[in-house]
Amino acid sequence: MKKWIAIGSVVGVVLALTGVALAQMGWGPGYGMGWGHEPGMMGWGASAGQYPCPGAAAAGGTTEQVTEESAKHVAEQYAEKYLKGYTVDKVLPFTGMRGWTAYSVELKGPKDEVRILHVNPWGGVMPFGGPGRRAG
Repeated sequence: MKKWIAIGSVVGVVLALTGVALAQMGWGPGYGMGWGHEPGMMGWGASAGQYPCPGAAAAGGTTEQVTEESAKHVAEQYAEKYLKGYTVDKVLPFTGMRGWTAYSVELKGPKDEVRILHVNPWGGVMPFGGPGRRAG
């Protein structure tokens, strides 16, 4: 009897670990090799020329890197739509993964609040953190 309990326990542990491994790999209906297979997304199965990057339409629909001026323009458009009363204060370039230049854009609010947006190399905008104030 002990032998069957030991065998059942081992089989149960192996099945549980297999399930966890498959869940981590993203296998299931419609997933394949990862999120890169979704239309309009860039990931494992895609390259910049194969699928449009998120935010590429905001940068003119190309996969070319945005400039500081176009990053400022995209941030202004974002602020007009989502952050009423905020204006662009600073545009600071930084080098992201793979050597691409991205931009950190500081917005100044009507009550001296500071919001930060990250503009990726293709013009995609991501808000970073919540509203805050500068010390001093």
